[in-house]
Amino acid sequence: MLAKNIGTVDRILRVIVGIGLIAFALAGPAEIAWKWIGWIGIVPLVTAAIGSCPLYSLIGLSTCPVKSNA
Repeated sequence: MLAKNIGTVDRILRVIVGIGLIAFALAGPAEIAWKWIGWIGIVPLVTAAIGSCPLYSLIGLSTCPVKSNA
């Protein structure tokens, strides 16, 4: 299981970007040949849903707040 490394603000932004990209794929202008790229919006939605980003894990980044023992 992947450790949680995505904070609340990061999750909200991922959901907004993901929905925007998928909306572009579904409702964007038909003349655009690279409209399929909007389906990449699934990636930020999935990472927001599970709360973990594999790329963040690889580079050692975390936007989760640090829990203190105090």
